[in-house]
Amino acid sequence: MYNAAYYAWRKGDAVEAVQLSRRALDVRKKILGPEHKGTLTSMGMAGLVHGLGTRWKEAEELQVQVMETSKRVLGEEHPHTLTSMNNLALTYQNQGRWKEAEKLQVQAMETSKRVLGEEHPHTLTSMNNLASTYRNQGRWKEAEELQVQAMETRK
Repeated sequence: MYNAAYYAWRKGDAVEAVQLSRRALDVRKKILGPEHKGTLTSMGMAGLVHGLGTRWKEAEELQVQVMETSKRVLGEEHPHTLTSMNNLALTYQNQGRWKEAEKLQVQAMETSKRVLGEEHPHTLTSMNNLASTYRNQGRWKEAEELQVQAMETRK
C-alpha cells in the first residue's frame, strides 16, 4: 500500500494518495508499532500527500510527529531524521513560512554534511532545498552559491 500511495502521489492524485497512505500507516502502526522506522516512513508519506492536497495543517502535524519521533528513536543525525526535517521544511516553504523552513533546512544541511559527507545525495538535496528557500525570499546570491556548489559537487 505504501508503494501505491507513493505512485499516486507522484501522479498528483491527492485523493487516492491520502487514502492509500492512511491505510498503509494504519496497517504499519498495528503490525510494527507507532515508533518503528517503517511506520515513521508511512507517516511521512501521509504528511507529503496531505501537502499535495494542500491540507497543510494535517501535513504539518504528521511531519512534526515523524521528525520528533525520529529524533527520539533514531537520533538527531540519522538520515531518516534529516529527511523528515527537510520534508517539514518543504511544508513550511509551500506555505511561505520562509524563516521556519530555513531554520530546519540549515540544520539538516549542516548535519548531513558532517555526518554523511558533502558529496552524499541527501546533503546535495538539502543544499538545493535551502537554495530554493533563499531564492523564494529574493536572496539570489545565496541561492546561486548553494546551487553552484551542489552542481559542482555532483560532477
